[in-house]
Amino acid sequence: MPGPGDVAATLARVTIRPRTPQDLPACVDALAQVQAADRYPVDWPDDPGGWLTPDDLAAAWIAVESGVVVGHVGLTGDAEIVRLFVTPAARGGGLAARLLETARAAAAGPLKLQVSSEGKAAIAFYERAGWRRIGSDRAAWLNAAGEPALVHHYVSP
Repeated sequence: MPGPGDVAATLARVTIRPRTPQDLPACVDALAQVQAADRYPVDWPDDPGGWLTPDDLAAAWIAVESGVVVGHVGLTGDAEIVRLFVTPAARGGGLAARLLETARAAAAGPLKLQVSSEGKAAIAFYERAGWRRIGSDRAAWLNAAGEPALVHHYVSP
């Protein structure tokens, strides 16, 4: 298992930059790793590239280490964080926080996001980072149990 120095060295080699159309296949590969590990998204989309590029997407960034995409975050025109993920091998060193900060720096004002109640690690991460839950409701899509997912809504600190 890597130690703190190993994680810091790895993070120092990670570059965060705007996503280009040419990055999409590598983003889909990274998403497949996340989906296999965490079931995010719950159901693999018919068009994963389209799923990573919702109609209201204003900008997206990727984290790259040694030419490999290891993280992704999107920001909608409504200042909502979407499609945030870090591959399992790149976790534990603050990369998700760096991706969030990149999106925050590009936005004017507070950000919002939604997370399924099944995303326990994500919920814990957002709450440790100071995000505040402002409500919950049921989604149109189904969770792992086949029920309408319970989605929590958060606002940035």
